[in-house]
Amino acid sequence: MKVYKPEWRCILSVTEGAESSTRWLARIAWRLRRLADRLDGGGRTIKLDCRVTPELPQEDVDDCLGKGFMVAQGLLTELAQQAACEDVMRDAKAELFEEATASEPKR
Repeated sequence: MKVYKPEWRCILSVTEGAESSTRWLARIAWRLRRLADRLDGGGRTIKLDCRVTPELPQEDVDDCLGKGFMVAQGLLTELAQQAACEDVMRDAKAELFEEATASEPKR
């Protein structure tokens, strides 16, 4: 009896800038990306490298990445809401936070 063993691999890497060891062409490309971010008025440029074996249709990969960014947006929205609530509480009930800030080490 033959035993079948499925094999797969998925590598997803996110790059936010060129490392000093990268080729000069890649460093120039990242400088252009940073310039484009400034010209656009902000934002953040990242490079995604996704390698999946066995190969998947590009539409499926794009759908998965899009859903991942939707989850990230939800998490960031939740964190922003929590920070806004904390800011309101610090303003409305500063006495509750005085002890916490007094016990924190000064930097």
